[in-house]
Amino acid sequence: MNIAVIGCGRWGSLIAWYLDKANHNVSLYGRENSKHMQRFLSERKNDLLELPESIRLTTELTCVNDAEAIIISINAQGLQALMDELKSFELKNKIVVLCMKGIEIATGRRLSQIAKENMDESNSVAVWLGPGHVQEFYQGIPNCMVIDSENEDVKELLVNEFSSELIRFYYGQDLIGNEIGAAAKNVIGIAAGMLDGLNLTTLKGALMSRGTREVARLIKAMGGNELSAYGLCHLGDYEATVFSAFSHNRKFGEMYVKGETYKDLAEGYYTVKALMNLSEKYKVELPISAAVYDVLYHNKDAKTVLSTLFSRSLKNEF
Repeated sequence: MNIAVIGCGRWGSLIAWYLDKANHNVSLYGRENSKHMQRFLSERKNDLLELPESIRLTTELTCVNDAEAIIISINAQGLQALMDELKSFELKNKIVVLCMKGIEIATGRRLSQIAKENMDESNSVAVWLGPGHVQEFYQGIPNCMVIDSENEDVKELLVNEFSSELIRFYYGQDLIGNEIGAAAKNVIGIAAGMLDGLNLTTLKGALMSRGTREVARLIKAMGGNELSAYGLCHLGDYEATVFSAFSHNRKFGEMYVKGETYKDLAEGYYTVKALMNLSEKYKVELPISAAVYDVLYHNKDAKTVLSTLFSRSLKNEF
């Protein structure tokens, strides 16, 4: 397939590397003023991987014109702005694959909704979600991920074209559940990092069981299948998010409670604000998200907030 990858950060560059390795024709787009793109253009590498010469590097968004599939891996809150840019290309009959996890704060829209609302109906939208870190994939360590779409033919095509021994793809069956679950797991990751920073790592078991349950309730209220929260999009991604040293959200939470600055993107910081809006809209209690939100946005003491969180509802586990 002819594939254009938009976004040259750690995940976008890994996707370009992976799809090239799977024998697709890949172009990687980054903005001209992007420090990541500037380094790729001069050295063809970042701190995590090196891109082969077979991958075309470009700062021209026109690369989408010749692509059968457009893979997008950028900051979730910047998706609408990107879709506004893409409107001038009048794209038709393309497959747009979203490889990021988040919810638009202002509107509560899932990312697939944003993409679909801003393109001709001849285009198809899919999501690529699930556990995995660039450092592990680049070392040849395999994992399982999910591709979901409202278009069954597109879903089957992508699973067949993208699967390899390195990444085994599962067919998603619930676009709402997979998107909400994937976004929410980053908030759980921040909470896990806060526990690490407070030397309360032993509470991660309670965090995982309760976190999955509250996300399942939200998915159900939004019209999805609550069981999706127990799949690869959410619970299945906890190993990579709640425990891994490579998890940006976990590390952000840990450094935050220690009073240290974390410079990389932790998508959960923005997602938790969107989740609180959805909590109010759908009348679903999200105690863990509310606790993280109070710490991050209301500057409440993390130890006090988390201690209160794990001492509530003593008679009922769920």
